[in-house]
Amino acid sequence: MTQDLAALAAELEDMAAADHRAAAKGYSDAPAEQLAWRRLTARHGDRLGEIMDQHGWPTAELVGEEAARAAWLIAQHADRQLGIQRRALRLMEQAVEADKASPRDLAFLRDRTLVNEGRKQIYGTQIAGVRDGSPVPWPCEHPARVDALRAEVGIEPFADHVARHAPA
Repeated sequence: MTQDLAALAAELEDMAAADHRAAAKGYSDAPAEQLAWRRLTARHGDRLGEIMDQHGWPTAELVGEEAARAAWLIAQHADRQLGIQRRALRLMEQAVEADKASPRDLAFLRDRTLVNEGRKQIYGTQIAGVRDGSPVPWPCEHPARVDALRAEVGIEPFADHVARHAPA
């Protein structure tokens, strides 16, 4: 079983590496590059669904810290597979309750799923666009409380995020 889990960890890490290499294609003006990104994230989402069927949420305890983070990234980018995102969210919620997953990562996935459902996000982690060189979040459920909610899960204040990403 240990060898199987090591292979699973390596597979998740390889998928995350491929995701990182291809992510810019999702924003390309070239339709072929956008399509390549969509196909990659769909393949990865499908595989994450199989992994969740077999193992539940791939926690750090199960596959190691890097592979667990890779699983989160794959779920985060499964934007056209809302069923996969919702399932990952439920399993990750259980893992966080058992202290086996990151509340910070869960907050990002929760916001991403809410935005993909056409709802307001909670933590202001998802960016709708850029205005005057600064990131602007998708609408938030409680905009006045965003920084307090972010702090609860270990995310920097939104103004710090904006300052870090603002043009020099």
